[in-house]
Amino acid sequence: MGSGVITSDYLRSMARYNRWQNESVFDAAAGLGEDARRKDRGAFFQSIHGTLSHVYWADRIWLSRFDLCEPPDVPNPESGQFVDDFEELVVKRAELDTTLIGFCDAYEAGPVKGSLEWYSGAIEANAKAPLGVVFTHFFNHQTHHRGQVHAMLTAAGAKPKETDLFLMPAERWPGA
Repeated sequence: MGSGVITSDYLRSMARYNRWQNESVFDAAAGLGEDARRKDRGAFFQSIHGTLSHVYWADRIWLSRFDLCEPPDVPNPESGQFVDDFEELVVKRAELDTTLIGFCDAYEAGPVKGSLEWYSGAIEANAKAPLGVVFTHFFNHQTHHRGQVHAMLTAAGAKPKETDLFLMPAERWPGA
């Protein structure tokens, strides 16, 4: 499995993009009522809230593999209800985004090297992948599900910000 070249600069940029986009969808979701956030909209994790909870759950799984937090105490099928209270989820999401940025900022400069070994509940077996693949998957997973949330928010009448990476405000980029 090829890993391509992922650099520490990529990690820092994507961690900031992650926070920018999380703030956007959480702000848009906050403008909706609780019933609208929890309405089953046909997504894999049913609702806006369920999908946001799943993304937080998945980020916790991955970051726990780097000893940055405790892993969630519920399995993937229950991840949509991992954090049931929206206000609590807002706070926990912001805290985890800060942890991720700190981790990426401290990452050794240059190409990301090495691999990660872990037990995967998804395949119920040990897994191993190059860190470039792990980090690419991590950020891609977030983007995938936030795209679902963005569509659900738009359908509900909310207006999240643009999602294009190049539109992230200059002051949010690393070194700004």
